[in-house]
Amino acid sequence: MQFLLLIYTDDTLLDALPAGEFDTMMRGCLAHADELRDGGTLLQSQQLEAPASARAVRIRNQRVSVVDGPFAETKEMLAGFNLIEAANLDEATRIAAGFPWARTGCVEVRPVRDMDAVRRRVGA
Repeated sequence: MQFLLLIYTDDTLLDALPAGEFDTMMRGCLAHADELRDGGTLLQSQQLEAPASARAVRIRNQRVSVVDGPFAETKEMLAGFNLIEAANLDEATRIAAGFPWARTGCVEVRPVRDMDAVRRRVGA
């Protein structure tokens, strides 16, 4: 079963880290990711650019609206993701706890929906 680990960070907590601590955390994160990838658990991972570089697209009443980010006043921002393979939600949660970003934000664990099952259900 696939799970998406959404990595949220709080810039105020990151900025408060002692000098060099972010680089240490990043090296640990990358080493952990490499181990998971080598073991076949990590399928994909990416970091995201800052919310200020994003755009939100909405269509309401046949009108397209494009808004430059950030989109919400929040302490934590979506900073990246890891797509993993795990037996169940408990295993995925244990894997998520291995990433250091829970210390400076949150790692949200979300099951990935089986799109083939959705296609069959809706006849697409």
